[in-house]
Amino acid sequence: MKKIIVFASGSGTNTENIIKYFAKTKIANVVSVFTNNASAKVIERAKNHQIPVEIFSKTELLERNVLQKIQEIDPDLIVLAGFLLKFPENIIENYPNKIINIHPALLPNYGGKGMYGMHIHRAIVENKEKETGISIHFVNENYDEGGIIFQKSVALTADDTAETVAEKIHELEQKYFPEIISRLLED
Repeated sequence: MKKIIVFASGSGTNTENIIKYFAKTKIANVVSVFTNNASAKVIERAKNHQIPVEIFSKTELLERNVLQKIQEIDPDLIVLAGFLLKFPENIIENYPNKIINIHPALLPNYGGKGMYGMHIHRAIVENKEKETGISIHFVNENYDEGGIIFQKSVALTADDTAETVAEKIHELEQKYFPEIISRLLED
């Protein structure tokens, strides 16, 4: 069984979806959830599935503490699912092409520092985009610039709001993120 670590900062709906998806397979299991937010809903979601949670500070992430905990687990894949801090180079260097992220837009558009969640959806509506989507990509030292693994688009209408865009993106994330993780682990 392959091992997945998920990093998340928020509600954890993608994390829980990944946990449930792999609980039904013989491919891999989520063995730990790491978060930088002690009040994140992802903690409760992970505990509901008996997944251990590591809570850490930004300082611990940048120093060796978090890297050491990752190395103890020895994961096959590290998945960022709504993790908002920049991932440190010391972890990236130790896990080349083993760290992936999901972004709620079609990169390279709407990527970079500060571009996450509703910030992206509002910008897409304000710019009257005809489509948006998700990008699953490898993590490198720059926000949202790692090699793209998978993209899926969804059409938008003039009636779409930031909230309806968020719903459309969430549907894509829930359907495709676990599938792409599975494909990566099987290769």
